Amino acid sequence: MGRKRTKPDKIRLTEVAKLAGVSPITASRFFRNPAALSVGKRVRVESAAKELGYVPNLAARALASQRTEVVGVLIPSLTNNVFSDVLRGIYDTLDGSRYSIQLANTRYSIFQEEKLLRLFLAQKPAGLIVTGINQTAESRTILESVDCPIVQIMEIGPAPVDMMIGFSHFDAARAGISHLLEQGYRRIGFLGARMDPRVQRRFEGYQAAMNDAALFDPRRVVTTSTPTSVTLGGTLFADLVAKAPDIEAVFCVNDDLALGALFECQRRHISVPEQMAIMGFNDLEFMASAVPTLTSVRTNRYEMGRDAATMVIEAIEGRRPAQPVVDLGFSVMKRQSSAPRN
Repeated sequence: MGRKRTKPDKIRLTEVAKLAGVSPITASRFFRNPAALSVGKRVRVESAAKELGYVPNLAARALASQRTEVVGVLIPSLTNNVFSDVLRGIYDTLDGSRYSIQLANTRYSIFQEEKLLRLFLAQKPAGLIVTGINQTAESRTILESVDCPIVQIMEIGPAPVDMMIGFSHFDAARAGISHLLEQGYRRIGFLGARMDPRVQRRFEGYQAAMNDAALFDPRRVVTTSTPTSVTLGGTLFADLVAKAPDIEAVFCVNDDLALGALFECQRRHISVPEQMAIMGFNDLEFMASAVPTLTSVRTNRYEMGRDAATMVIEAIEGRRPAQPVVDLGFSVMKRQSSAPRN
């Protein structure tokens, strides 16, 4: 007696995608709009569907196509100025279009993100913008199975769910440390708060640059899981000086910590940059207005939100970008706080 054949309606789209060597969202796109795929992918998906006996559920597809004109946006903070700039770019782009925004705050919790994704997808959004690349396995499965354009923002990685726009936090931090080394600083400290995955990649960039120069010293690293603030920056800098009183410079994972470090230097009568160089990350507006002005790694936050929203809209309307992964890069903004060491 031969092996019992699985009924076609029991075959799942994810099985077709796996056999074809594509993501579920790509396989789904084949059955909705084959022309959106390359010839090679079309052939692979079609062959896999025939081999497995997969037959799309037309009734379910018709129901699924009844999408809202809402773009769901998931970010980890509503108070962080970094995400305020990203949101401004998103809102400015969608303003005047037929699409509205549904905003959710994950509070830096990957499990809260998973919960919110389920809620969003039940409401059939036209598109999704999600923060980062460190989703849970379940969130990743949800995103790969959803039938709408998705853009991951704030960083880039090797395996986008659909589309991605951001920059390398590792490379950005490494470039910041390279600048301090070029200015003559050797004993460079590190201040980190919250230590979410993007901050951890900045630490890895700092560590790599210091290791390359044979200068890494764990005594010069102070981190906490506490949410960031200017006050916290002063506290962490005080802890750093207590651990490593010989430091010449400090790299801060964001500008709030850098400003707090500057204030603590002023309280202690430590001259910046003559006795201590300071570098931040993100280059918020106040960095160029501080006294002295503060060096920082500039990230293109408004452009990231603007371009992410543009990518979503164009994908919804069938004009998918030729390059699904966009690296916006970064710039080291050199100011008074990292003047060459005497």
